[in-house]
Amino acid sequence: MSSQTAVNPALVEWTGHQGLPRFDAVKDVDFAPAFDAALAAHDAEIDAIADNGEAPSFANTVTALEIAGDELSRVSALFWNRAGAHTNEVIQTLEREIAPKMSRHYSKIGMNAALFARIDALWEAREDLGLTMEETRVLERHWKGFVKSGAKLAKAEQERLAEINETLAGLGAQFGQNVLADEKGWALILSEEPDLAGLPDFLRDAMTAAARERGEEGKFAVTLSRSIIEPFLASSERRDLREQAFKAWVARGANGGETDNRKIIKETLALRAEKAELLGYGNYTELKLDNTMAKTPEAVNQLLKTVWAKAVERAREEEADIAALIAEEGRNHEVMPWDWRHYAEKIRTRKFDFSETELKPYLQLEKIIAACFDVAGRLFGIRAVEQKGVPTYHPDVRVFEIRDRSDKLVALFLGDYFARSSKRSGAWMSSFQSQHKLPLKNGHVGELPIIYNVCNFAKPAEGKPALLSLDDARTLFHEFGHALHGMLSNVTYPSVSGTGVSRDFVELPSQLYEHWLTVPAILREYAVHYETGAPMPQALLDKVLAARTFNAGFNTVEFTSSALVDMAFHTRGAVEDPMVVQAEVLSDIGMPNSIVMRHATPHFQHVFSGDGYSAGYYSYMWSEVLDADAFAAFEETGDAFDPDMAGKLKDNIYSVGGSIDPEDAYKAFRGKLPSPDAMLKKKGLAA
Repeated sequence: MSSQTAVNPALVEWTGHQGLPRFDAVKDVDFAPAFDAALAAHDAEIDAIADNGEAPSFANTVTALEIAGDELSRVSALFWNRAGAHTNEVIQTLEREIAPKMSRHYSKIGMNAALFARIDALWEAREDLGLTMEETRVLERHWKGFVKSGAKLAKAEQERLAEINETLAGLGAQFGQNVLADEKGWALILSEEPDLAGLPDFLRDAMTAAARERGEEGKFAVTLSRSIIEPFLASSERRDLREQAFKAWVARGANGGETDNRKIIKETLALRAEKAELLGYGNYTELKLDNTMAKTPEAVNQLLKTVWAKAVERAREEEADIAALIAEEGRNHEVMPWDWRHYAEKIRTRKFDFSETELKPYLQLEKIIAACFDVAGRLFGIRAVEQKGVPTYHPDVRVFEIRDRSDKLVALFLGDYFARSSKRSGAWMSSFQSQHKLPLKNGHVGELPIIYNVCNFAKPAEGKPALLSLDDARTLFHEFGHALHGMLSNVTYPSVSGTGVSRDFVELPSQLYEHWLTVPAILREYAVHYETGAPMPQALLDKVLAARTFNAGFNTVEFTSSALVDMAFHTRGAVEDPMVVQAEVLSDIGMPNSIVMRHATPHFQHVFSGDGYSAGYYSYMWSEVLDADAFAAFEETGDAFDPDMAGKLKDNIYSVGGSIDPEDAYKAFRGKLPSPDAMLKKKGLAA
């Protein structure tokens, strides 16, 4: 790859099992020289394309761009995986350097006048080039990408845009690191039995393991990992401790000092507004919604406000039920956010005669993983074969070969399921390598998708099984739905592979897949007691299914308030104090005092730790409209695994990536675009 002997070849020559990286051969200190060499190699490839003396053609310009930078892609994939899933001070220091450096690199490419001239010439002549639909989509993606990178701007404006992008990249990296530092740096250590009142055994076990990790052997740690904090808030009888833990949870990124994100947010919003103006958009939301299904801020806000009205009405009813229970217990206090989960769980136990504690023994991580694979087999004809002993980036990570009906290897899948202090919170899917069919410079033709899921489930005590909540199980199915989108991809060009789709379409395959978790046939087979192996009793199963829309007002208010704040930030532009704006928006929409945003602004990583979901958090709900309607297509057949519908789903949604317009893809599957009705019904917010 380079004459620099300091570069570790294991970063770009992946010779592990079935083409996996040799994770065990890569050290933290290897990344800096590898990035330098890979960036230089990519620069040379770009210059060769831009300076080609031949007239521009799709092959010598677009296809050449598609396969350029392979070494940089490999180094980046390994680095960002480590930065998110198993970081340390060396990686974090380098992340703060690499993020702006990569931004500079891609800004330079986006503003390469000779290269854009070739792309622009092809775009102007596109109707005469005899392109396939996929090739047209790929050309459009490159052309729009160059325009949004400032290719049409004057030199001074291009330089300013590059500065903005570089600064934003550094701010995003710092934002995420600050949240992780606040999460890692806080724990509530408990040791006395009265402090543990109400806590079930599974949570005590998880808290014991978390305390041990912090050097507090024999004690119990409440951490800010969702898999511990949420069940603690639901089960703890100690209101004072619930309040203490809750306030720490919602204060991430807003604790003052070096990890406070509020100045970062203000600067980020100002720079995003300036960027939008430079590129000729009225605001940053208009920039981000260009090339999405929603298309306009008005369409997004109309959906959010329609749902908000129904959600807040339901939440008020739920709050009244909680207040009545508080009074029934002889207590005299308002419903506060640290009360909601606790009393909602009591109401659910009473109303449906089951609790999360009763349910959890039937939701073993191993069985839910098997259920994910089984559903994929029934729908799409693939199976997962675990490969033991394969080196990965952490001992907890597991490797699976994904094979089709003819036993052909179609993908590699890695599962990283347990929380640890070196991993950022949340759950996500990503790829080391995306599927495509192009010949590469290393002699390979096409590439096998190498996909991974990262979750943050509480690690059980030694010798005990990991037990999940129903939300955890849904998260597992959700992320595996994303993984399937990557693994079932069947396109020619890498830029439209797998999840390379518009932001408000990307959540459709993941949210749709969640529906199969609660298909009775799947629960009957995989929801079995971890000690006895007995299936979940039919009576309990019926209660679980009946309770699917319980607490829907709370859940929808949490989400929708976050999405409305995100939209407000990016339509208003630069603001003096983002926290004042957050408060104004919540006041205007009538946010109940008993509920907080799912992601308060200082730890809203979807929006501020990078650019992924900025002015785009709404997309989960946009996709939810699609997924509710899509699953209804199966329900209408009377068979959740109807083979004809499954074939249409695979051919038109999971395998086509961004190779066709998402509206056309959905209509090819369903025959029409949906209304929000099915989604509101699924949530229990409409009859």
